[in-house]
Amino acid sequence: MSSPTENAAHSLADLSATQRDLLWILSQTGPSESRSLYHTLADYYTDGIDHSRICGSLQELIERDFVTKQTHDTTEYQLTEPGRRALSARQAWQAGTHHAEGRNE
Repeated sequence: MSSPTENAAHSLADLSATQRDLLWILSQTGPSESRSLYHTLADYYTDGIDHSRICGSLQELIERDFVTKQTHDTTEYQLTEPGRRALSARQAWQAGTHHAEGRNE
């Protein structure tokens, strides 16, 4: 069983909508540059979005181990396995299919 600290570290509940949207985009597109992520979000958000907000959100996702950053000729961001698991758990919760830990049904 996971400790409350581990659950908090790998939960999306306290992330911003922008951060959750970035995780979703990365899960659908694979490794992406910040410019591509920005354009995808700018197309989705009707009130616009600041590029620095994207960079700050990505940095926090890196610190939480949901995303990795790789720099070669360009800088790409990629979803990590903990990021995939957290996103999957959130999708299950949204669909109403998650079960309380340790609860037998």
